[in-house]
Parts: sequence; structure tokens; C-alpha cells
Amino acid sequence: MEKKALNPTDWLLGFGVNHGIEVKGGERVVYLSGQTATGADGAPQHPGDIVAQARLAWANIRDALALADMDPTNIVRMNMYTTDVPAFMEAAADLTAIWAGDGCQPVSTLLGVSALFHPDILLELEVTAVA
Repeated sequence: MEKKALNPTDWLLGFGVNHGIEVKGGERVVYLSGQTATGADGAPQHPGDIVAQARLAWANIRDALALADMDPTNIVRMNMYTTDVPAFMEAAADLTAIWAGDGCQPVSTLLGVSALFHPDILLELEVTAVA
């Protein structure tokens, strides 16, 4: 599989994401449901801490991808849902480091939403991976 970043401008690179990604020769696609800061029992973790929630949601993504023999470098799209866009933007450098540290530079959309599945959950990450 070959991935090619498509960036007519470079401002999104500061957030660890691309404008577009072209994939050639991919044979498998994994679509993950939104992952949140939940433990194995589904209980919300880290109320009020968007960075800690992002780390746990990311760990849940890594675990799910491993079941498909993939890792974060296979991710081509990540949609980020948050109930607190200002808090997300304030922590953007710390958040970006989470996925960039694993070699992930997807296309991405940040969406502000009024609520997620539980009032303590601030962030949900939804990814598509290709291998």
C-alpha cells in the first residue's frame, strides 16, 4: 500500500493532520466506531481532563487496530468530536503529540457537539485505517 499526503497549504500540518491522503494498493479497510475515554467496562474515565481522555481514547484505538494487525500509521482519517472546542484548542499541542508520536498524520475534522454518550466524556475519536 502507498499513501501520499495532499497538502495545498501547510497550516494543518501544525495540528498533525493532512488536507488529503491518496491511497494506492490498499487491500483492507478498518472503520472504527468513535473511541472515548472508557475503561474495559465502558465506564467513563478522567472527567474534566481532555488530554487524559484523548490518551485513553487513543489507547483504545491502538488496541482495536492491533486486532486487525494494524497500527496508527495505517490511519488515514480521524474525526474528532468534542463538547468543548475551546478546551481542545487550548490543549491542541498536547493532543496532537498523542497521535503524531505514533506516526499518525491523517486527514481530520474537528466537530463541536453539544453532548456525547455520557456527560463526563469530552472527546470522541473516530478513525478509518487502510492496509
